[in-house]
Amino acid sequence: MVELLAHLESLKNVNWLTGIDSQQLKQFTWEYYLQLTTSLKDLNPPKILLAESESVRFLAGFIAACAVGFPVFICNPYWQEEEWKQVLTLVQPDIIWASTKILNLRYKKIDNNNKENSTNHIMIPTGGSSGKIKFTIHTWETLMASVRGFTTYLNLHQVNSFCVLPIYHISGLMQFIRSLITRGQFVITSFRELSSGHINDLDITEFCLSLVPTQLHILLQKSTSTNWLSKFKIVFLGGAPAWDELLESARYHKIRLAPTYGMTETASQIATLKPDDFLEGKTNDGQVLPHAKVTIYDDFGNQLGTNKTGNIHIISKSLCLGYYTSPSDHCSLTVDDLGFFDEEGYLHVVGRNSNKIITGGENVYPREIESLIFETHLVMDICVIGISDKYWGQAVTAIYVPGRNVQDHTQILLALKDKVSKYKIPKYWIIVDSIPRNDKGKINYQMIEEMALNTINKLD
Repeated sequence: MVELLAHLESLKNVNWLTGIDSQQLKQFTWEYYLQLTTSLKDLNPPKILLAESESVRFLAGFIAACAVGFPVFICNPYWQEEEWKQVLTLVQPDIIWASTKILNLRYKKIDNNNKENSTNHIMIPTGGSSGKIKFTIHTWETLMASVRGFTTYLNLHQVNSFCVLPIYHISGLMQFIRSLITRGQFVITSFRELSSGHINDLDITEFCLSLVPTQLHILLQKSTSTNWLSKFKIVFLGGAPAWDELLESARYHKIRLAPTYGMTETASQIATLKPDDFLEGKTNDGQVLPHAKVTIYDDFGNQLGTNKTGNIHIISKSLCLGYYTSPSDHCSLTVDDLGFFDEEGYLHVVGRNSNKIITGGENVYPREIESLIFETHLVMDICVIGISDKYWGQAVTAIYVPGRNVQDHTQILLALKDKVSKYKIPKYWIIVDSIPRNDKGKINYQMIEEMALNTINKLD
């Protein structure tokens, strides 16, 4: 992998970075590389925990670790103390590239065999919004398979990325890797800066932008940012389900949106709806990229045909090798998501199997109900879940942030009349100030359920 450094060196006369000093990136990369190849040469191989808060140092450390082939753990610099204790105890790092705050934390060093056979492994975190943080095991080869599938499917020889997503997430990291490998331009800025009106005057007509639905919703509220979005070659949308009204608004403003389906385990997207298809009116998760294969199965393992909803099963060259401490030899993954293929081969993801609500023997998919409620224009945000109910099995429950001048759910019920079956109408309606989400827009369902149960118990 030393050729990665040669590739970086070949870009020294190319103005490919904005928001990061390219000379600093090269300088810091060599500093980290020399540290790994000299002072740590007696450790075989040393485990690196990478949590630099400065983007240039984070990316330099990532390149250096990949070039040497030592196992590197990508971490969120903004995790809190309890999360850091969990991670440090799990990883037992030999070297930490991070802030002083993290370095000051103490943890009990124990002997373990987790460093065995971990050369060339790139550990990328998943989870953390609830439950324990896990690290998916990737390699440079799985990440490159994702890049090749992406560029082939979208017919992009050079990927110019405008990155506003965290680079310690797979969604931000892959943007950098695509630009680095294809010798494209890479712009990095914070979404906070972007949403406050500081729009870069760069010519973005050949750039790709990636957003989560809540970010797109915020940007569509201002005409200046809406016009700016419409200039991008592609605006990828993923990380969380998008509601129909949001998609219609993007289509109305002629934004070249590309809804995607993927996850940390697959090194980002494995299905994408192309922008031309989106503008023509298609609303789904697109077709499967060439490096992956998706099959739909029922609960008994039988493969399902078109328009039949079932469990999503993934085979992909970009698939992770399991999780840290629990590696896998399998080259396939059955995920918690439910979906189906239509007659044209487009994938429709309808929700998560674990989130499916069974009420009175009927299946209710929260995404459908959330979309219908969003379309009433009476809520700012919403989450639909199932709460245990002794009579119905589960009761459909809506936790929502009301829109302006909305006092309670009565107006919403009137707007939903004759639009949806009665068994899909929420039994409980709970007003909150905000829906708890992480920085990728994903809902913290553990907190949501606690909020709902506390309110319902008071009502009962």
